[in-house]
Amino acid sequence: MSKRDRLSGNEAVAIAMRQINPDVMPAFPITPSTEIPQYFSSFVANGKVDTEFIPVESEHSAMSAAIGAEAAGARTLTATSSCGLAYMWEELHVAASDRLPIALALVNRALSGPININADHSDGMGARDCGWIQLYAETNQEAYDNFIMAYRIAEHPDVMLPIMSCMDGFITSHAVENIILEDDDKVHNFVGEYNPSHYLLNKNEPLAVGPYSVTNYYMEARRAQAEGMAHVPEVATEVAKDFEKTFGRSYGLIEEYKMEDAEYAFVIMGSAAGTMKEYVDNLRNQGEKVGVVKIRMFRPFPAKEVALALSKVKAVAIFDRAESFCNVGGPLSAEVTRAMFYGKVRAEVMDYVYGLGGRDLLEEHAQKVLDDLKKIVKDGGSDDYYRYLGVRE
Repeated sequence: MSKRDRLSGNEAVAIAMRQINPDVMPAFPITPSTEIPQYFSSFVANGKVDTEFIPVESEHSAMSAAIGAEAAGARTLTATSSCGLAYMWEELHVAASDRLPIALALVNRALSGPININADHSDGMGARDCGWIQLYAETNQEAYDNFIMAYRIAEHPDVMLPIMSCMDGFITSHAVENIILEDDDKVHNFVGEYNPSHYLLNKNEPLAVGPYSVTNYYMEARRAQAEGMAHVPEVATEVAKDFEKTFGRSYGLIEEYKMEDAEYAFVIMGSAAGTMKEYVDNLRNQGEKVGVVKIRMFRPFPAKEVALALSKVKAVAIFDRAESFCNVGGPLSAEVTRAMFYGKVRAEVMDYVYGLGGRDLLEEHAQKVLDDLKKIVKDGGSDDYYRYLGVRE
């Protein structure tokens, strides 16, 4: 039977891991994800899981061990943040190219430098082209639910790719919220057992994992990865339907909030989506027709769904919690504007870099952005489509 509890995002994710009862967890601590392996190691010590917990000497080693365990046929997970994910970078590509459905809890934190331990999305965005599925959570409940759904998506035979379940450091990971925890057996049954078709310890099928790929094969391997990623939206949608049927909570690839009659849209992801919904409520009370499109799945990017959600608005503000240093916008902006272009959405667009290093998104920022959107609609465009929000110039 489900029950209500007050938990941090880190503890909620660790409980989801316990309920899944994976075979192996290699981990190395890094703020603000350290609590996840800390909680989980206590579950191991207390006999609440059958997992082999491997304390390693670095994040690179954590992902290396995860690759070895998963390749051997063991359901494997780990957790990290920021520079820890960067240290895994080489191995992230290996895990994806070997088609190993490892699950990783990524607690988003700014990358150095300068050194900062607070939330932004520069770590996840830095790994966006490594071939991993990426889900971003708004709340502790969503962080818990996303991790329960993660293996069902990653291990699907049409996908077989690793998955990151992301949440904002300290904001989601450490803040305590009321959430619903599901029954252990119900979660375990929903996720199911892992029965890989091909694995190293299968004595009846000798195989190599991750061999050297000569020119004649490398491009086909990449194409096969892309095909697996192409199946993710359909699989994730079906998993979400089954999740709603089982647990009663509904998720899509994106979430539309008060978009039915919206003339202006704010596109955002992560914990700030909840903040923006409240600001939009206040703007609605002032008679403004504005809504929010929250991106839940960033990789693969739900381009068709985003284009459809934005098809009737006059102007769009895209909120990037990472800087890509391309001089024309951030990584979320690149994806949204491409989706709009291919979807023939003609709305005006502004991109705002906000919240870097944990800086707050304020209600006055939402009002400023709306004023900017109204101006570019009135003027028929702008010479400056890429701006910082809440920065001392």
